[in-house]
Amino acid sequence: MEAFTGTKAPSQAIDSDALALWLGKHLSGFAGPLSIEQFKGGQSNPTYKLNTSGRAYVMRSKPAAVAKLLPSAHAIEREFMVMSALAGSEVPVPQMLALCEDESVIGRAFYIMEFIPGRVLWDPALPGMSAPERSAIYAEMNRVIAALHRINPQAIGLGNYGKPGNYFERQIGRWSKQYLASLTVNTAPIEAMDRLMAWLPANIPASALDPSEVSIVHGDFRLDNLVFHPEQARVVAVLDWELSTLGHPLADFSYHCMTWHIHSSSAARGLAGLDLAALGIPFEPDYLRRYCERCGRSDLEQLQRDWNFYLAYNLFRIAAILQGIAKRVSTGTASSAQAQAAGAGARPLADLAWTFAQRQADQA
Repeated sequence: MEAFTGTKAPSQAIDSDALALWLGKHLSGFAGPLSIEQFKGGQSNPTYKLNTSGRAYVMRSKPAAVAKLLPSAHAIEREFMVMSALAGSEVPVPQMLALCEDESVIGRAFYIMEFIPGRVLWDPALPGMSAPERSAIYAEMNRVIAALHRINPQAIGLGNYGKPGNYFERQIGRWSKQYLASLTVNTAPIEAMDRLMAWLPANIPASALDPSEVSIVHGDFRLDNLVFHPEQARVVAVLDWELSTLGHPLADFSYHCMTWHIHSSSAARGLAGLDLAALGIPFEPDYLRRYCERCGRSDLEQLQRDWNFYLAYNLFRIAAILQGIAKRVSTGTASSAQAQAAGAGARPLADLAWTFAQRQADQA
């Protein structure tokens, strides 16, 4: 997290003296004075760089004012738990240093992790890189998400990190509730979302129902949630685990593949319409094939037949998240300057999701 990310003065006021006092008591080696900068980006849990004369840290917290939409929203203690469990695995994560669930300290819960210098790459087209460099970046992303899905949750103490049962059914229900709770006078209903809330739970494919298909899912695995080595095409940290749980690996991987279907705009960055061959970026079918090889999957042909369902599901999920951001904009609790543009993206993504649902229905 450096020049590629950028920081700014904190938009959500923090009592730096109270924070420094707590850190002095709970963080080994901490010594002030303390200065605080907020990382740009992030629509939910704000993230800060804590600077001292001897070391930099990262703090991630709940927003200063949390809209009461879902009890599980902004669960920063789960982020702390999953990254602590993944330490030393093939999935690189920052070292977790301290967790504070006492909201009286700075007015909200937070955790502290190590600061890992590197590159955060925001544009999936990777401007300024050569074709081989882009190819290497995508190969590394594929490697890391496959490594995550190969981890046995029980083996690292995360056997109870999620609920058993039909993951897709639960998630569709969850994001349907999130979407409906996000509707206000200023966030009008979206017809495509109503259609998707009816179509998705009735059309979950067999490939998504296998009860043995359980892995740790990141929930938001995308390029700008990864920190790359300053010079090498190597991920040194996977960030933003707020939506992580136990679930179906294909839900996670197909979400990651949304990039291939979204056009770049003020609300999102994508690869749709670009000359991937010239850029050195793999085509989605090849990327899916390589993931299956890394995970030892033998059901590629079935996945390809069901792929439109997975795309529809994930676009629906993103649209519900963006609608939640739109509500936070209307209530003044959004934590990012880009939140208004992101919230406006809910409707076009819902429309695109319905297009994929229709394609899946047509080939059934």
